[in-house]
Amino acid sequence: MTTATDPAPRRAILTGSGSPRGIGAATAALLVRRGWQVALTDLHEAGLRANAERLVAEGALTVPISVGDIRSEADVNRCISTLTSELGGVEALVNIAGISRPTRVLDTTLAEWEEVFAVNSTGTFLTTKATLPTMIEAGYGRIVNVSSVSGIRGGGVFGGTHYSASKAAVLGFTRAVAREWAHRGITCNAVAPGLVDTDLATPHMTNQQRIDQIATIPAGRLGEARDVAGVIAFLCSEDSGYVTGEVIDINGGSHID
Repeated sequence: MTTATDPAPRRAILTGSGSPRGIGAATAALLVRRGWQVALTDLHEAGLRANAERLVAEGALTVPISVGDIRSEADVNRCISTLTSELGGVEALVNIAGISRPTRVLDTTLAEWEEVFAVNSTGTFLTTKATLPTMIEAGYGRIVNVSSVSGIRGGGVFGGTHYSASKAAVLGFTRAVAREWAHRGITCNAVAPGLVDTDLATPHMTNQQRIDQIATIPAGRLGEARDVAGVIAFLCSEDSGYVTGEVIDINGGSHID
């Protein structure tokens, strides 16, 4: 239902939202419960359709989807244009799409390095650039980028050196966009999750690896997608209007700075 802090239905586009157990699915579901209209984009059509159908079953009137490769400027421009048109506008962009590889630096090829940066960093740039004009015209916008604790501490939790570097780049990009557009009512913030139990991060972990990781987390458990979704939803809301250029850690106390 619509709350007092969000008097009119808001509209959000979420990238990387085709996984059934991902941060995108959890965030979309929470926004819908709070009265938002959402649109989803991802490279995987089957996952997008399944998540959209699930959201409609949970109360969304309609959930536009668009299949596209975030590494392609043409695809990104098409997806953002299509979804913005179907929603009738867009107030929030949530950049969730990302990939990781466990490769160590000496084993990382240039091609793999460029692939990880293309999705995690360049994709965030492309979607932001494609969405900003609509927000600038409206004089209002919320951009939320999903980085990682690995981008802050330099790995040691999840992914290789290229993953850490690409997620650190997202943080610098977030702060720069925040400075550029705050005067037009547009905020840009990032979240930096620790290890979250999603299809991307934990499927190949052994039970012992889970135990070892949990032992390093003061909260005593792995993160869940809903933990991240709650913070993202706040950063998309009216209540976050004076918060911009910030990075919010979501890691159960495993990294405190």
